[in-house]
Amino acid sequence: MRLIFMGTPAFAVPALKKLHQQGHQIIAVYCQPPRAKNRGYRLQKSAVHEVAEQMALSVYTPISLRQKEVQQEFSSHQAEAVVVAAYGLILPKAILEIPRYGCLNIHASLLPRWRGAAPIQRSILAGDPNTGVTIMQMEEGLDTGAMLKQEMVPITADTTTVALEDSLSLLGADLIVKTLEEVRLGHSYPRLQPEQGITYAAKLTKEEGKLDFSKSAVDLDLQVRALNPWPGTWFVHNETAIKVLKAHPITQKQGSNGQFWSDAHHPLIVNCGEGSLVLGCLQRPGGRALEAADFVRGYNTQASLIFEV
Repeated sequence: MRLIFMGTPAFAVPALKKLHQQGHQIIAVYCQPPRAKNRGYRLQKSAVHEVAEQMALSVYTPISLRQKEVQQEFSSHQAEAVVVAAYGLILPKAILEIPRYGCLNIHASLLPRWRGAAPIQRSILAGDPNTGVTIMQMEEGLDTGAMLKQEMVPITADTTTVALEDSLSLLGADLIVKTLEEVRLGHSYPRLQPEQGITYAAKLTKEEGKLDFSKSAVDLDLQVRALNPWPGTWFVHNETAIKVLKAHPITQKQGSNGQFWSDAHHPLIVNCGEGSLVLGCLQRPGGRALEAADFVRGYNTQASLIFEV
């Protein structure tokens, strides 16, 4: 099929590659414009942008899809279908109506649960037992379109956003290839999303990363696994924001909320509202990520006794 692919982050890359490998004619790739990043504020192309150029595909980076000239250029590609994966811009009705087979979205949740911007992180934060990928026929509403294909994956006690994003991106690549083949053959049967079970995955904010040790250790563990690498999870000690990159909950508790202690197996543990959180990997501003034992030695030799918030 003649396809336009629309995606920006690394999550979308496996689908782009697989569609190309399967022989689809990708006539244009749309992604968000390069952004200024890192300390030098140099413009950096997105993951999809870089891969598309390596594949010698035509790349377009409009800041909006609402201008008539952008829509006319989009229409001139004469695509049969559009595949969208974490593109990051709203597709107006004029764009949605252009391709013969419509715009198909690879969405990283089991719709209608977690419509919106951050479905992977929100599913972990909520303690969901599973999530998955839905291939959806896009319409003007926010992730409200009819579903073409859906597959579930479990969320375990060890699942992180990084690992889940990787597995869902690969699953999404497989499902979009299967869906396009069914669409091409006329064997695709869209089904409406149920009205029950709708939730919204709001954008993440930096403030959500702060660890509140009055909460349960289980909830803080979910926070650490869901919010790394961005916005990251952290607490303040001696006016310093210390990142927590890895942790896990235990039922034991010694002392008041926010008080730190250690045992024979764990050099740094913090009491929580319920249970305690074992801190596995930490990082000071400008420093390297360190395992807890190394962090304690470098930060304060008496950390297990007086390290409190």
